[in-house]
Amino acid sequence: MNRNVFAGLAAGAAGTTALNTVTYLDMVVRARPASSTPEETVQRVEEQTGMSLSSLDSSAEAAANRRSGLGALLGIAAGLGVGALYGVLRPRLRGMPLAVLGADVGLAANVGTTAPMSLLGVTNPARWSAGSWISALVPHLAHGITTAAVWEQLSVRRRGK
Repeated sequence: MNRNVFAGLAAGAAGTTALNTVTYLDMVVRARPASSTPEETVQRVEEQTGMSLSSLDSSAEAAANRRSGLGALLGIAAGLGVGALYGVLRPRLRGMPLAVLGADVGLAANVGTTAPMSLLGVTNPARWSAGSWISALVPHLAHGITTAAVWEQLSVRRRGK
């Protein structure tokens, strides 16, 4: 696999850590609960596909726990996927400032996670309050800026500068 993809995966992992850190800090500062949309997304996929996590165990709690875990894993996969995509595209984006690259990556991550939820009817961004938009965008911008910055550092090291 291409070195840029591996650098993108590593950068996406760092970006995902930044996103989670900002999200959890927001939860601490504002005493807000975790979002239920990842679990709801998994549940909607179950409904759409006819599959059920409940059939693995008769306990409703076990299925809810699996949905929670799968929802979190989907978020990690999205962060890594955006990082890998950035690794592929970044060499073609010469001359763009890091802040612009980071904002673009953050917006891509936000769209990449929100669009499927919207298509599945889990959420409707058109109805979000300003506070909801800020709660969604700030962590994703942290993801984007971190992903772009880490990729740049890895790129400099690969070139031996």
